[in-house]
Amino acid sequence: MKVFQHHQPFELENGQVLPGIDIAYDTYGALNGDKSNVIWICHHLTASSAVAEWWPGVVGHGCVIDPKDYFIVCANILGSCYGSSGPLSLNPATGKPWFSDFPQVTIRDMVQSQILLRKHLGIDEIQLLVGGSMGGYQALEWAYMETEVVKKLFLLATSATESAWGIATHTAQRLAIEADGSWKDHRPDAGAKGLKAARAIGMLTYRNYGIMVKNQTDPDPEKLDDYKAASYIHHQGNKLVKRFNAACYWLLTKAMDSHHLARGRGGEVDKILQQLPQPALIIGVSSDILCPLDEQRHLSRMMPAATLIEIDSAYGHDGFMVESEKIAKYFSAWVSP
Repeated sequence: MKVFQHHQPFELENGQVLPGIDIAYDTYGALNGDKSNVIWICHHLTASSAVAEWWPGVVGHGCVIDPKDYFIVCANILGSCYGSSGPLSLNPATGKPWFSDFPQVTIRDMVQSQILLRKHLGIDEIQLLVGGSMGGYQALEWAYMETEVVKKLFLLATSATESAWGIATHTAQRLAIEADGSWKDHRPDAGAKGLKAARAIGMLTYRNYGIMVKNQTDPDPEKLDDYKAASYIHHQGNKLVKRFNAACYWLLTKAMDSHHLARGRGGEVDKILQQLPQPALIIGVSSDILCPLDEQRHLSRMMPAATLIEIDSAYGHDGFMVESEKIAKYFSAWVSP
């Protein structure tokens, strides 16, 4: 991981100004002579810039997005806890971490920070911009903000606006964090119990009824406690608490709620989508209840050069990461017809 330090004031969409920002990022492979082999990947909610670690089978040596062929870039999003400026970074005014005092950010703020990194790296053209879920929010924003820079799009399990269902889910998750009386304490583990509960809520939307029943049903009908499904939810919550931060999770779900391509651009999202000329491969997952296929179908109807692939998967929203073999197959056919 590398860190780009931008020492100039960075104005957020809400008008607040950070005195400077750090952007953590990873790169794989090398730029070719004419700098035409850049694939930039925007990550989802709790991921990091280490895309080869969280998307095995899609990114890495021998994979469909291979560093021997491409210069692959992934930057940690603003507001996260994996090296970029966010609640765990230092507030220069106090010399202490921001924690819950870090200002609210939006998807557009995240994209603006990555544009600064793009320029720092001397990249004038992104051959392919990739994003799943929240990463897709960033990719769509970026494709509109820098139409001439972004040549093609690969979007998975994503949408043009955050839905009322998504906002309601995130609100429930933030309520869980806020119910933990420690969440605004200025310490790294503040809000840990709330974060665990928020993750539990999230898991019910990342997966679905079918896969939960299939994998987490107890074979013993006589059980009165310690159910397999309950253990699974506890396990997933504990895993996130060990690697993430409650203030970051709270902040980033707020950023997801802000996602609306037409905000400040006339209010008509279909018109914005129609202005995206890039060839786009859009993948949706049949069992996704968080960002269902209707969202990807809408994107494909409105975007002039879109191709839609509907993947049959039992893994719900997480299918865009789990179904790496199917994703690689469809991507390979699209990118090299």
